[in-house]
Amino acid sequence: MRARTSRIIRTLAGLTAAGGMLAALASCASGPASHAKPQDDRPVVLTTFTVLQDIAKNVAGDRLRVESITKPGAEIHGYEPTPGDIRRAEDADLILDNGMHLEAWFEKFVSGLDVPHVVVSDGVTPIDISEDAYAGTPNPHAWMSPDNAMIYVDNMVRAFSKLDPDGADDFEANGKKYRAELAEVKNELQTGLAELPEAQRALVSCEGAFSYLARDTGLAEKYIWAVNAEQQATPQQIASAIDFVKDRKVPAVFCESTVSDAPMQRVVEASGARLGGTLYVDSLSEAGGPVPSYLELLRHDSRTIVDGLTGAGK
Repeated sequence: MRARTSRIIRTLAGLTAAGGMLAALASCASGPASHAKPQDDRPVVLTTFTVLQDIAKNVAGDRLRVESITKPGAEIHGYEPTPGDIRRAEDADLILDNGMHLEAWFEKFVSGLDVPHVVVSDGVTPIDISEDAYAGTPNPHAWMSPDNAMIYVDNMVRAFSKLDPDGADDFEANGKKYRAELAEVKNELQTGLAELPEAQRALVSCEGAFSYLARDTGLAEKYIWAVNAEQQATPQQIASAIDFVKDRKVPAVFCESTVSDAPMQRVVEASGARLGGTLYVDSLSEAGGPVPSYLELLRHDSRTIVDGLTGAGK
């Protein structure tokens, strides 16, 4: 009898110890020591592409959560939104788009959404496209000019201050700091490209995305197609680019990261120019890539153009 009683006592003690361990584990899982990711309650700003996201992050600082609909490396012109994108937009507090007909899908994307959106290119003096089916419409790549990017920044400062009035002073200070960085990059661009000999001051690219940069730096511009929405070069477009390169004896030509350089390779083969490198316009790279930020995008393109046209990149 004593032995049986002893076994019962030991069993109850074991059960008590096991219950204590389970309670302790439950406490660790749900108590203050939990490693669950804290909820981010900051207002959400959703941008259409990564370049705008990076500029907006610099203006927003830590007060807002800034996201991009498209991922690094994505082609923005012909992007097709997913159901997940729609859900993210519905949950956003503010949507930023470039405007100037860049995001051809955007108007349909936001129709029916009760979410405010701001066109960050408002106030930019547009350069009209001069060739192809897009002739007479604004060239949408206004951010390729640091001067225009400063207008983007001012529009974001106003939009963010309206969204989060308590952060208005922070947004103003962040915008001022970022404008100073843009001015520094503008000086670097103009200084670097000004060193090009007159005969080499021509920028030939796949897409006509560099009109604003060419204007700011005094480069003649030639492209195969006006907007990446085409991406299929016609024989006439190829022939026109070949004639331009031959007539001006342009030493190097370029193509953008988001499209195939096959059409430009045909220009290279027929003209004797070399492919000078890859330029970035519509998208940043991943964090470890060549253009993880908008400022680095501008610097990379400037170096690539100068090295390509002077032969330093050979």
